Parts: sequence; C-alpha cells; structure tokens
Amino acid sequence: MGEGNLKKHIKKLKHSIEYHNYRYYILDAPEISDGEYDQLMRELIQIEKEHPELITPDSPTQRVGGGPLKEFPSMIHRIPLLSLDNAMDTQELREFHQRVIRQGRKDITVYCCEPKFDGLAVELVYENGIFTRGGTRGDGTTGEDVTQNLKTIKSIPLRLMTDIPPDLLEVRGEVVMYKSEFKRLNNKRAQRGEALFANPRNSAAGSLRQLDPTITASRSLMFFAYAISEPLPFGIETQSQALKMLPLFGFKVNPDVKVCKGIEEVIDFVAYVEKRREEFPYEIDGVVVKVDSIRYQEMLGTKARAPRWAIAYKFPPTQATTTLKHIHVQVGRTGVLTPVAILEPVKIGGVTVSRATLHNEDEIKRKDIRIGDAVLVQRAGDVIPEVLGPIKSRRTGDEEIFSMPDKCPECGSNVVKDGALFRCINMTCPAIVKERVYHFASKDAFDIDGLGKRTIDQMVNILHIKHISDLYRLRYEDLMKLDGFADQSIKNLLASIERSKDISLERFIYALGIGHVGQSIAQDLADYFKTLENFLSADYDKLIAIPGIGHEVADSIKVFCKNKENLKVIDDLISMGVRIKSRETQEKKEPVFSNKKVCFTGTLNAMSRSQAKIEVEALGGHVVESVSRQLDCLVVGDAPGSKLKKAEALGIKILDEDAFLRLLKGVNI
Repeated sequence: MGEGNLKKHIKKLKHSIEYHNYRYYILDAPEISDGEYDQLMRELIQIEKEHPELITPDSPTQRVGGGPLKEFPSMIHRIPLLSLDNAMDTQELREFHQRVIRQGRKDITVYCCEPKFDGLAVELVYENGIFTRGGTRGDGTTGEDVTQNLKTIKSIPLRLMTDIPPDLLEVRGEVVMYKSEFKRLNNKRAQRGEALFANPRNSAAGSLRQLDPTITASRSLMFFAYAISEPLPFGIETQSQALKMLPLFGFKVNPDVKVCKGIEEVIDFVAYVEKRREEFPYEIDGVVVKVDSIRYQEMLGTKARAPRWAIAYKFPPTQATTTLKHIHVQVGRTGVLTPVAILEPVKIGGVTVSRATLHNEDEIKRKDIRIGDAVLVQRAGDVIPEVLGPIKSRRTGDEEIFSMPDKCPECGSNVVKDGALFRCINMTCPAIVKERVYHFASKDAFDIDGLGKRTIDQMVNILHIKHISDLYRLRYEDLMKLDGFADQSIKNLLASIERSKDISLERFIYALGIGHVGQSIAQDLADYFKTLENFLSADYDKLIAIPGIGHEVADSIKVFCKNKENLKVIDDLISMGVRIKSRETQEKKEPVFSNKKVCFTGTLNAMSRSQAKIEVEALGGHVVESVSRQLDCLVVGDAPGSKLKKAEALGIKILDEDAFLRLLKGVNI
C-alpha cells in the first residue's frame, strides 16, 4: 500500500474508532461488538508500529502514552474557572432570584438547571479541533496540567467530531467515577490491604491526579461537559443551547437538564432531582441553577470568585458525627474477619445509621480509630456507611485501642493473618457455613425463595448442615424442627429448592463463592469455557488470557478448583440432581433482546436487578441506566420511578415483570 493510500486508510480507521467510541461512551448505543472494536484498534496499532512516523497526537492509540511524571506542571486558565455560591434551602434560592432581578432586568426569569456532579472540575482546550491540554480548576486561575491523564478517559474526544473545527474551543466539565466503579476499586484495594477511598469524588480526584497515566487508565472515569468558556462567538445565546451543541462536538452531557421559567419551577425541579438522587449512577450533591441567557449572564457579571448569574443548591449532607460504642467482629463466607463499628444511632440523609464498616485492622490503625471516639460517618447512596475518622479534639482519655482477636469469635478456632486480612481457618465454622449457604441461595445465584438468613441460622444451628449440597438433602421432617415452619411453608421451601436445580453456568460459578469471582467475572468465565468441565480443568494461562482476569483472580480460581473438598461438593450437587445449562445450550436460544437497549425501573420480585441485567445480556441485549429515545423497552417492576412516565411520553415499549419473564423463557408476547 502506497504512503498516500496508507494515510487515507489510517484516517479512515481513526474515524471509525472515534465514531464507535462516541456511540459507546457518549450515546450509550454501540453498533459493533467489543471484539470488532478491538480488531479495529489492533489494526491501527500494528500499522503505527510499522510506520511510527504516521502517529499523530489525536490517534486513539495515544490515549495512554509517556512515562510517569515527577510532578504536574501548572495550567493557567485563559478565562477564570469560577466556583459557585451555595444555596442551602429554597428561601436562599428565592433570595438569589431577587438579586438577579435587582441587578439585571425583571424579565430575567428563565433558568437552566442541571444536577450538580460531585466530581472534579476540569477544562479541556482544543486547538483546530485537536485536544492539546487540560487541567484542574485549582484556584480558578491556575490549576494542574493533567493532559496525559485526561487523554485516558474514553468519553473525552481527542479530536472534535466536526469537519470544520474552531481555532480554539475551551470546554468545562466534570470528571466523575460511577458508583459501580467506586465499589469495584475499593473492593480491590481492601483485598490488597490498601487505604480505601472515602467516596467516588475522592476516587475520581485521586485517579486523575496519578503521576502515572497507566493507573488513571485502569480506572473507569467519565467526563461530562457542561459549559463552553466563550459561547457567544459560536452563535450560542443560552446555556441550554450550549448543552445541545456540545454533543455535536463529541461530548457527553447530563441528560437530566431542565429549562425553568421562574424560580418556582426551579424549586420544583430541585425537589424532583433530590427525590431521584439515589437513582443516578454517579454521585450528585445538588442542582446548579444558571440564568439561561448568555447575554444576561454577561450583564450580571461576577464577584471576586463566583458569578452573580448562577448558584448551586446543595442537598443535605451525607455525613454526620456520632459515637463509636463498640467494635463487633463478623466472619464472612471466606473466613475473613471484618470489624464493624456499632454506633450511637444517627440520621444521615434521612436514614438512621447504627452500624458502619471499618474494613480491616490496618485501616483502623491508619485512621487511629478507638472505641468510645466521636467519629465522622458517611453514607452515600447505596454504599455501606463507613467511619471516615475520629474527631480527636473530643477525646477524654477513656477511649480504647482496638486489636483483632486471635481466636474466631464464632467457633474459637485459630485466626491467621493473611496480608491485611485476618481469617478463620476452620471452614466448618458455623459463621462461614451460614454465609456460604446464604450466598449460594441468593437471587443472583441459585435463587432459592424463602431461604433467608434467619432460616439458614436455624439450619446450621439445629440441623447442623455443613455444606451447600446439604440443602438438597433436607426432608419435610427436618424442616418441621425449625421455628416458623408449618405444612405449607415447608412445601413451598422444598418446591423452591427443587426448582433451583436448573441453573445457568454463570450463576452456578458465581454461587460457588470463589474469592474475587463476582457476577461479571462469572459470566466472562461461562462465556469463555462454555461448560463446567472446561472451567474446572482450565489451566492458568487460559484464565489470564480472558480480558479482566488478572493473576490474583486466576490464582483464586486455581486454588478453588484444585481443592478436593470443593470438587467433592460440586460432584455432590450434581449427584443430587443439579442440572447446569452450558453456554453451548444457552446460545441456541432465540436472542430475543439482540441489539436491544433495555432499562429497568421499580423492584423485580423474581430476581435482582443485577441478575436481570445478566439475563438480558445473555440474550444479546444491552442494559442502560436512563430513558432516552434510543431505548427499545422499559421493564417495570413494583413501585416504578419517574422513568415510567418518561418512557410513556416517548412512546417506548413497556414490559411488566410477567411479560419480561416470558421473554426470558423464549415465549413470544
């Protein structure tokens, strides 16, 4: 291929990769599979390897480039990146509105309102359509140049999606970490005995400020654009117009934006967002209210550090101070001992909190948390409440230093230290058996209805079950010995246990409780190995060849699969009638959700939201978090949220749970 044709081919490859990045990260509507996308990237990488002189800064291969920095250089913002004044209640919002009217004109009553991200503000600079530098807010005038790290964020275009790029475009926005990624990151850090991030905002900030860009690239950060530094030269006359133009350049913007006429509409929108706060996949801590007209914004001007034309309404805090009364040590299904703070009950974000995680002994020592301390506790969304640290100024001298026990608090067996973790070595410890059975019977695993923690406690304490396979040996007369069981409830539970014998391979793998193997990895393993036999006999090299499975996970799987007791339990389950549907069998099913975008609202009774996601993806679908015109159907459970009204307004197909379950079984509706 001649040089001219090669350049054209590279340009076409780049354009295709950028387009599919846009479809995946911005529109949440991919058109090709991950494998096809990877093939495009591999082809570009190979060509650039053979012709390094053709590599350009905007190439998708250059998202992670260069070695670690010693420090971040400064970045001066051409136009100051101002912070916002806060409103803590609706009265302060009304006072803001009155100031706007007094300082400007009485007809300035239209506001653009957006949920306020709890992330890290940054500015991106594009010259002739190419991303050249980006930096943090800093003091508003000077921030840190974190260009290398920003390039690793897939939702930031390296080249603007326009054939006629402007000479200069400065885009402001927020780098956030989704709640799901925050949990994944903290779980990994806990397993390695590392200090945990306090919240998704700290995680995003810490990830973006890594001197080594490969670390930033390993964490799934997202960028949302919310402003252009100088919109008028682009013919943009309102903030709401700016938010419509930014996606045309290739940027992701918050879809939950509302133009409000008058302050009372603003207050209604604030109440609506606050009610939905936990539904957002990322943390929000308020609503940003801006005068919509850019010319009116300029007329109102700015104060020393904040504009007069905008304000941030702040939601109630997710932190509170209380007393740590005691530290209880609980034993998990892998034998790990976890310290839990028993607190003086305190309300945080409308919920009473009396327990909070302390993670491990090293974390307690690092934070210098003591029994009797006044402590700062945080609760954010569905994240488990945690103790952020003690308030040392309130100490009286009566506080007690905590140490992990050397004997298991449940069975009295020896405890061994495994890195940052303490572990009970008795695998028949009643606490371990209870947690393993509970995990095995959970909705995302064998889904045995009616087998809650109270019942499992009785089964271990009274019936002395020791293995998960013992569930399939239970008889009517055994269950008669348990409190709360009568004829019908016994028949129901036995029927549920019998129904659970038919199970998919990914759910079976997940149910085994292998260390570090959650639902996503279990699905990847099932997709790759197809059958249980292939999985159990997999060698180490095959395991680490699967994307997303590193050495730690592979080691955990191999240790589990080599353990004779584990293999005996699996054989026992199969001998008791458990029937595992291999992926080869499943793939013959009609892909009813093939290339369909599916969203959920409300509570499903038959399965958890995460299991429903796995089922949809197994049938070729793609589960999204929000309702848009691109959505194919909305599955509605009990107590649906605002998504239902939005879907009805857009004319999107609505499925109740019964219809959804029939589709999963291959029944046409």
